[in-house]
Amino acid sequence: MSHQEGLTAYIAAFVAELSKSGVKDVIISPGSRSTPMALVMAEHPELRIHVQVDERSASFFALGIAKASNKPVALLCTSGTAAANYYPAIIEASISRVPLIVLTADRPHELRDVGAPQAIDQIHLYGKNVKWFVEMAPPEKTDEMIRYARTVCARAAAMASSYPAGPVHLNFPFREPLIPIMNEGIFEVGERSNRYVDIQTGHLSLSDDLFEKIALELDSYRRGIIVCGQMDNSQFANEVITLAEKLKFPILADPLSQLRSGEHDGQYIIDAYDAFLRNEDAKDALKPDLIIRFGAMPISKALTIFIKENRTARQIVVDSGGGWREPSMSASEMLYCEESIFCKNIGKTVKRVMDSGYLQQWSEVNALTKDKLAAVSEVEELSEGKLFYQLAEMLPEGATLFVGNSMPIRDLDSFFLFNNKKIKVMANRGANGIDGIISTALGAAVISQPCYLVLGDLTFYHDLNGLLAAKLYNLNINILLINNNGGGIFSFLPQANEPKHFEKLFGTPLGLDFSHIVEMYHGKYDAIQDWSHFTDVFNENQSIKGLKVMEIQTMRDRNLKEHRDLWKSVSREITSMLNGDMK
Repeated sequence: MSHQEGLTAYIAAFVAELSKSGVKDVIISPGSRSTPMALVMAEHPELRIHVQVDERSASFFALGIAKASNKPVALLCTSGTAAANYYPAIIEASISRVPLIVLTADRPHELRDVGAPQAIDQIHLYGKNVKWFVEMAPPEKTDEMIRYARTVCARAAAMASSYPAGPVHLNFPFREPLIPIMNEGIFEVGERSNRYVDIQTGHLSLSDDLFEKIALELDSYRRGIIVCGQMDNSQFANEVITLAEKLKFPILADPLSQLRSGEHDGQYIIDAYDAFLRNEDAKDALKPDLIIRFGAMPISKALTIFIKENRTARQIVVDSGGGWREPSMSASEMLYCEESIFCKNIGKTVKRVMDSGYLQQWSEVNALTKDKLAAVSEVEELSEGKLFYQLAEMLPEGATLFVGNSMPIRDLDSFFLFNNKKIKVMANRGANGIDGIISTALGAAVISQPCYLVLGDLTFYHDLNGLLAAKLYNLNINILLINNNGGGIFSFLPQANEPKHFEKLFGTPLGLDFSHIVEMYHGKYDAIQDWSHFTDVFNENQSIKGLKVMEIQTMRDRNLKEHRDLWKSVSREITSMLNGDMK
């Protein structure tokens, strides 16, 4: 038997099992050593192949598809630094619990550590940032090795998808010649024409007795809040709202919780907390004796501080992934249970009917805050806050909104308020970096349409290579580029009090004309002149296919003042209201 016959049979068995394990999308970074896997993947009729030249863009593109689909996505590259360029996206996938199957080609063992070109140490390259690593055996065409290839593939897909989801890494040593024998029927794997091994995983839960015990205990609390961070569980929204109705607790809904949009009345949703929890009177009046938290930590620093300041309250963190999403060190209990199961089972036992008045307090403060925040809608200049305030109304039904880090995600938290539309909100809030945002959003656009991306100029610049995917695959995406010529978030941080070196080290103005780069990728570019122009272009672009970039130029200093003035206005009104109530 020839080397190529063994290579072909082994890889074909692996690729066939990849498809049978539920993988639909494969992102390939071109390279030589990965040739046999790439050719066989491209031959498979049920795999959707995306080729991305830049490995960093490719990995974030895969991340976006996996985030939007909640299904594992395979990622393939050649040996050497190509694999290292996947690292940032793998870190993000690990922390954000996104399923990726990372396949790296490698030099065979005899060409390692001997000065061979494009050979680096790829063993455990991603360290603890992957759930599982396998150094694959060299290809052979024996019954035992075909079973091995199929079994490892099935395990990798199951491991990536099981709670908590995350990336896995398989390293393939390939010897030359690298060209497989592309005969008809290469995917006929023989025994077990379906999956070689069907791996089923379940959800974490608690015993009925424990559910009943917790429910009876919760029934005795009158000043409880439910904090919901980033969640991707489609069942969770209905179940947590039902639980809030039973307990008469407010839900502090992070924009990534998927609770600020939906076909419910929003009666229990508190969405303006980031503004009013900066006020000491509000924090004193709303002090809880119970906090139940679901999902990742919330975006809002004000809310995080509020959680820390109430460590004497009973604090329960519910986590379906059995992790430790608790940097505040405030939790009194960690419950490893699937979130919607927890809500459903607790809700069945809770008896409460009457509201103690605590929910009404939160609702009144929230309503007053939203009334004051509405002043941003009257701003005549192009404004970052007003942009997000308008988005809930302007976005079409069923839209996916992807938001960049730094200031955009914080403005989303402050100004994107409850609405009855079905708007899915996404972001890379694992490592919270600005790298790969364009690529991730374009990956999401493969699955979710219509797709809108809002990001800052530094984030846009950081991933310009990612725009290539829009051109190659005719992806439809609307990009709202907020250009304040630098790092706007630093104006809100203590560094701003050191003016001597601030602009050089933190403001970092780029002074770039982005219209040229959009043109290079065959996109439509509009420099927004005013709000009327923005509305016209935004509506026009909804019927235009492809890449569309709307650049909105703002001023960092004016943005800082606008935010602070709004916070002060909110604080004054809340203090006045609460003091009036006390009288």
